[in-house]
Amino acid sequence: MILMKVFILSILVTFNATNSITPTYGSNSKEAEEAFVSLNQYTLALFNEINEPHLSLEVFELAIKGYSELSLKNKLKNKKFLTIVDMSLSANTERMFIIDMEKRILVERKLVAHGIKTGNEFASNFSNEQSSHKSCLGFFITGELYNGRHDLSMKLDGQEYSNDNARSRGVVVHSADYVSCEYIESNGRLGRSFGCPAIAKEGYQETVNRLQGGSCYFIYYPSRSYLSRSRIANSRKEFVLNQSGNVSFIE
Repeated sequence: MILMKVFILSILVTFNATNSITPTYGSNSKEAEEAFVSLNQYTLALFNEINEPHLSLEVFELAIKGYSELSLKNKLKNKKFLTIVDMSLSANTERMFIIDMEKRILVERKLVAHGIKTGNEFASNFSNEQSSHKSCLGFFITGELYNGRHDLSMKLDGQEYSNDNARSRGVVVHSADYVSCEYIESNGRLGRSFGCPAIAKEGYQETVNRLQGGSCYFIYYPSRSYLSRSRIANSRKEFVLNQSGNVSFIE
C-alpha cells in the first residue's frame, strides 16, 4: 500500500513552470495533452476567467469541491454545467449563476426565489422537512423535465442530509410570475415559493434544457450547521483537475 501511494504521488507531482501537476501518462493518452492542477489552483484560475464580481470565491470553491466529489463518483451525467445559488445574497439580486465548465464561462445570471418561510428579502431559515415551505441547502443533481402544477418543471435530487427529501417534498425548479424585476419594483422584494428555487419565465425553457439530466446544482448559505455536517463540504480528498474539468485525486 505504501509503495502504491508513492507511485501515485510520483505520477501526480511533476510540476511545470506554472506549478501545475502533470501526470506522466503514455504517449498515446489524450490526458497527456492537458496538465492537472490542484483543486485550489483550478478553482482560482476558473474564478478569474469567469470574472463575476457578485460571485464569492469562498462559495465558488465549495461549489467546485462538490462538483468534483460528485463527478468522481460518476453521479453527473451532465458535467457541462454547474449551477450555484447563493442564498446569502438579497433575493432582489441575480444570485443564481450557471457556469459552462467546458467553455469556462458564466452563461447565465438569474433571479431565484426562496421559500416563503425561509425569509423575506434575505434568506435565513432552511429545512429539509415536509410541508416546511422552506428552502433546503446543499448539493443536488438535476433530474428530468416534466409537466406539473407549474407547467414545465425540473426535478431535483438532493445528495446530502440537508436536502435528501427534495424529490418527495416536490422541491423543483419551475418558473413563476413573481420572479421578475417588475414584481420587485411593485412589492419591494422578489416573490417567494413554497421551497422551490423558482426562476423567471423569460428564458426559462432554455435554462432547464441546459441543466436537466444530471448536472450539479448547489444552493449555498453560510449555515454553521450545514457547513459543519456536510460530508461533501468536509471531504478531505485531494482533488486534481485539468482544464476540461476532468477530475482525479491523490490517495
